[in-house]
Amino acid sequence: MSPFSIPIFFSRRSTASVETQNLTRVLEFHLVGFSEDPTLQSLLFGLFLSMYLVTVLGNLLIILLIISDTHLHTPMYFFLCNLSLADVGFTSTTVPKMIVDIHTHSTVISYMGCLTQMSLSIICGSMDYLLLTVMAYDRFVAICHPLHYQVIMNPCRCGFLVTVSFVASLFDSLLHNLILLPVTCFKAVEISNFFCDPSQLLNLTCDDTFNHDIVIYLIGITFGFFPISGILFSYYKIVSSILRVPSPDGKYKAFSTCGSHLLVVCLFYGSGLGVYLRASFSTSSRKSAVASLMYTMVTPMLNPFIYSLRNRDIKRALQRTVNRIS
Repeated sequence: MSPFSIPIFFSRRSTASVETQNLTRVLEFHLVGFSEDPTLQSLLFGLFLSMYLVTVLGNLLIILLIISDTHLHTPMYFFLCNLSLADVGFTSTTVPKMIVDIHTHSTVISYMGCLTQMSLSIICGSMDYLLLTVMAYDRFVAICHPLHYQVIMNPCRCGFLVTVSFVASLFDSLLHNLILLPVTCFKAVEISNFFCDPSQLLNLTCDDTFNHDIVIYLIGITFGFFPISGILFSYYKIVSSILRVPSPDGKYKAFSTCGSHLLVVCLFYGSGLGVYLRASFSTSSRKSAVASLMYTMVTPMLNPFIYSLRNRDIKRALQRTVNRIS
């Protein structure tokens, strides 16, 4: 069908009627959820609300423990505190809207609301990616250069690394906005995800998709390949150092310290980059929404458990906090 331009001013219209036109003056988008079956809506509402509450409360508990307990005022827990804060922000920019949509049976999000959600999710999501890289560097210094750890990972260096991560995340968000704000023509208003996924929005524009694919892959390389390369290099050095430790107890302690971080890296990077890069090939599959759920809700929900269940310092800090309260 040849493209034509019409202004659209509609609300809660059937999504089937909006995917066959090229549209300008878009005032709202339609978010595709996980299921349109009314019998599943109550189940999904209860499930996602419970997961969101666990995510927020668990990460806020980690933040509270690290701030209140002086024994946790170390670089590793400073980065973990910032990671938990980014997780809360990332989840809160996407999941509450989805929960409200399920409750109200609405799929509509305004154009400005969509861009705002996209911007905030990019900032928090990129912070997650970069902080995981910084935490790998922290473990590399702690295990490979233990005698110089306090000197290298001084408070100024730690603050600088977090600041750089935040500025880079802002730049990533600004870059997406500079690409999308001038766009005046969209092929459809149906987004095949439960939030305004930037890669999905880029593919909905009427402009040349080849240029958008280049942008997607460049950003994916910058915020995916380079950080994951840094993580892999850090853990290559870490494993090499651990294998030289003669004591089995020493090896176990070193591996257990890094195991939690590696698990989070695999979950977050695997699902996040997979969804972002996959969008250049497809915009209609619900598999993207399921994979997006992994890094927007499941991984942030699991982080407090992953970092605390096998972490003696967190357990002791929690016990001291409970004793003070009681």
